[in-house]
Amino acid sequence: MVRLVSTLVVITSAAWLTACSNKPVTKQEPAAMAAPSDPKIVAAGKAIATGRSQGNCLACHMIEDGESPGNIGPPLIAMKARFPDKAKLRAQIWDATAANPESAMVPFGRFKVLTDDEIDKVVEYIWTL
Repeated sequence: MVRLVSTLVVITSAAWLTACSNKPVTKQEPAAMAAPSDPKIVAAGKAIATGRSQGNCLACHMIEDGESPGNIGPPLIAMKARFPDKAKLRAQIWDATAANPESAMVPFGRFKVLTDDEIDKVVEYIWTL
């Protein structure tokens, strides 16, 4: 019992001292707010993502305003919330099997379906959804 009380006193003291710190609290902006995407790059990414010859994201995903969307993959909505880090979204498009070996998604970068530049443009577009 004495050990429990001693432990609680130490934990409470540490919490109190931490709360009384003089360090100013700084607001950290999420990565999503860092810089707005270039509209020309977003438009180019949309053309690749919704085009039926290159990215063809619509073959498997629902994209708002997309014609004949697929339903194999998840809908591409709230992408900033799902991928706060653009690098993770890019990695998913480049090779989804790296994070999930069972993924049915084509590894667009690894199989060279899209160039690195095209993937970057698609990421900029998808991140606006």
